[in-house]
Amino acid sequence: MEFPRLIDVNASSKLIRTKKKLLIVGRCLVTEHPEVVERFRDYAIVTACPEAEHVNMLGFKLFGIVIRNQLDEIAVLTTDGSMHCIQLHYMVEEIARRIDFRRRHFVYENAEVIEIPPEVVKISRYMSRVAKLYSTVKSGVHR
Repeated sequence: MEFPRLIDVNASSKLIRTKKKLLIVGRCLVTEHPEVVERFRDYAIVTACPEAEHVNMLGFKLFGIVIRNQLDEIAVLTTDGSMHCIQLHYMVEEIARRIDFRRRHFVYENAEVIEIPPEVVKISRYMSRVAKLYSTVKSGVHR
């Protein structure tokens, strides 16, 4: 199973125009767990690896795709805990700050695909907010 790289796909690609939903998947997940990616066949699937391609280049490419296509949804699927792949989630949220579109975030952990709310992705960027949440949970105080 091979999918085009985000950085290489044409911003107005027929693949993207016909599916109307785009999935950006961490390239290592395609190699290690292709069966997981197979569940997302209703998406136009592209791969990205922030370890190999700078997130600024990937983000600019995604911006070009967003402004040229009327997409129903953009989703990201990565391995949970990857310090590189988490940037893909942040990249989508950064673009969504100025251009409104439906977005979904998924991580793969322990043979399970888990959907992560966009608000959680946003909070995870700010270590001070995560520290406050951690303190609250650690002290047993729930608000």
